[in-house]
Amino acid sequence: MQERVEDRAKPAASAGDGKAHIAAKVGTTGHEWDGISELNTPLPRWWLWLFYATIIWAIGYWIVYPAWPLISSYSNGAFNWHSRSSVAADLAALQTQRAPMMDKLAAASLQDIETKPELLDFARALGSRAFADNCAPCHGAGGGGAKGYPNLTDDDWLWGGKLADISQTITHGVRSTDDQGHQGSMPAFGRDGMLKRDDIVAVANYVRSLSGLSTTPGVDLARGTKVFADNCAVCHGPDGKGNRSLGSANLTDKIWLYGSDTKDIVDGIWNGHGGVMPAWGGKLDPVTIKALTVYVHTFGGGEK
Repeated sequence: MQERVEDRAKPAASAGDGKAHIAAKVGTTGHEWDGISELNTPLPRWWLWLFYATIIWAIGYWIVYPAWPLISSYSNGAFNWHSRSSVAADLAALQTQRAPMMDKLAAASLQDIETKPELLDFARALGSRAFADNCAPCHGAGGGGAKGYPNLTDDDWLWGGKLADISQTITHGVRSTDDQGHQGSMPAFGRDGMLKRDDIVAVANYVRSLSGLSTTPGVDLARGTKVFADNCAVCHGPDGKGNRSLGSANLTDKIWLYGSDTKDIVDGIWNGHGGVMPAWGGKLDPVTIKALTVYVHTFGGGEK
């Protein structure tokens, strides 16, 4: 019984004593905050060896591959290997592989390409890549277009949908810096003070009626008819069917590039329209343009 009382009288070891023991065994960095010491715990040996290996690898990489910038160039490395030269070699090999078909494509007319399955398949494959890289950002991956960007899969063409027409448009662009490109544009009748607001609203409703769309109640369509005849018919024609030589839209086919709502039409008449398509003739080689022409023509909306 005496022994048990004595055992109870002994003070229990505190948590602080355990921490002190660990600190004495491991050591500390000498940093302490509010009585809390930072242990100097060694890193695992496997981690250290892996770290040293990465250092050795980096030094080897600096020696073998281009790595260090110099005053006017860079270090070439022991292997004298460059990613740019590797890409150039791959492209040269691809060009060599394609050369026979590229020559055939260059020699064939646009009409012949579409009648020969071998050439047509190659042209579509080449054209699809050119379209994805250069045209899809505006016309969409499948050529379906968007507001302000023509749909290339329907039968509505501002500048013509035959092979020669498409080739001309791709090569020289629309309202581009190329002198041979299409240059027609729609005036800003409201912004430039040529028409009053009421006249624009009236003619916008008249234009909607040409496609069989409903008009705003109370709007004077007779007034819109006169405004159209005096200002719009010179480009769109007296019947509103457009003029491809000017790039003026057909207003009767229910296909709307900028929207068919009255608000959209009023905005177009007020501010005008004049979207720009780049001239790809200075950016793409003639064979690629030929392939791109065929690819677009075979979307389904091309004309014979």
